[in-house]
Amino acid sequence: MNFPVTYKSGSTSDTEHIGEELAKSILSNASLPRFVALYGDLGVGKTAFTRGFTQVVAPSARVKSPTFALVNQYKGDGISVFHFDMYRIEDEDELYSIGFFDYLDMGICLCEWSENIEPSLPEEYIRAEIIKDDPKNTDSRIIKLSIVKSTAGGAQ
Repeated sequence: MNFPVTYKSGSTSDTEHIGEELAKSILSNASLPRFVALYGDLGVGKTAFTRGFTQVVAPSARVKSPTFALVNQYKGDGISVFHFDMYRIEDEDELYSIGFFDYLDMGICLCEWSENIEPSLPEEYIRAEIIKDDPKNTDSRIIKLSIVKSTAGGAQ
């Protein structure tokens, strides 16, 4: 997979498949960031994308939104996926209280509502932006994947 890249998704299964492709790329290329910052409105498919991604790393995992848990761990063979939901996070102190910064070196992280914690994102990450693009087709999405390299310092 070459970055940046834009995909068209016409269904939940398409969105899951794009997540699978990103997981395969990350697992086969050690130079790619192990943090995926997910962006998109409520109900746009961030969890579906994560479900597809996780099926590559931890095929027996049952992925669900971590809205109330804040983080779910899915154990694969020698590596884990940590799935975050930052919808309710308001400041960096809350990130410390959930141990967010400790997870960054423990596996692959996928983070929903990354816009809520942008100053605390790692210095390098994959940005996955999911956008509803057709009001007449509620399943239609554009998924943009890019690598972001911050010079601001990123996560602690």
